[in-house]
Amino acid sequence: MTSESQEQIPITEQENPRSRGIGALPVADVLRLMNDEDARVAEAVGRVLPEVARAVEGIVGRMEAGGRLFYTGTGTSGRLGVLDASECPPTFGVPPELVQAVIAGGYDACHRAVEASEDDRGAGASDLKARGFNAGDALVGIAASGRTPYTLGAVEHARQIGAFTVALVCVPGSPLTEAAEVAVVPVVGPEVIAGSTRLKAGTAQKLVLNMISTATLIRLGYVTGNRMTNLLPRNEKLRARSVRIFSAETGADEEAARSAIEAAGGDLRVALVMTGAEAGREAAEAALASSRGVVARAVELISRKA
Repeated sequence: MTSESQEQIPITEQENPRSRGIGALPVADVLRLMNDEDARVAEAVGRVLPEVARAVEGIVGRMEAGGRLFYTGTGTSGRLGVLDASECPPTFGVPPELVQAVIAGGYDACHRAVEASEDDRGAGASDLKARGFNAGDALVGIAASGRTPYTLGAVEHARQIGAFTVALVCVPGSPLTEAAEVAVVPVVGPEVIAGSTRLKAGTAQKLVLNMISTATLIRLGYVTGNRMTNLLPRNEKLRARSVRIFSAETGADEEAARSAIEAAGGDLRVALVMTGAEAGREAAEAALASSRGVVARAVELISRKA
């Protein structure tokens, strides 16, 4: 392959000269080579932090006005969107409708490959419409190559109707970067196994999605300090964590923390509002409902009424 033809191939599909002999290496050397390549990912993400910040600011603006955040993608990119969206309710106590993922081929594609669906440009837009996606929402289109028809169709539709759009890709100058309002492009280079973008490209996408959802929901008030004060304690581990969070927030000992959370129906958010505003459970629940679940805002709402 000539250097000219190599340059015409997207960087995510090119052969990596550092790993050409990987098939003949001992296992320890394979792992070292992969680890060395992975070390390049954080550096690539670090170079695009200003663009990630622009994406977060745009998403926060839409969500403050009542909008939602959607991810869309195919294959690995789509599955990473599903993973990040699914973690938001248990971590931040937000409803599942607030952060949603749309993956080509539907949720069956989360556990088995449905590659053909990514070629359907019209399906990207129609799947968004089926979710009620509108101009007040924000969309992050995820595609390592930046040219997947399904994702392109979704982002083009979203921008056409006036929604806020972000492209998360690993190839500069791709069609998706041109289609979106903000382009986040961590260039991680060729993969250890040529074209296997579940590796470095997928890791870069995961890092950026972590940043987008976490920074957005921090800005919206779903974290206090560095504590998950909106945690939904639905198992023993999380119930123990909610007691520690309540104690750290209020200074209560473990026994008092458990009693307060029990009085709040097992809901850490309600317990924090009841204590912070010196209010009953019904008032705390009503204030949280009026405050989109933000603890500090609910406390302030009750205090203003007092």
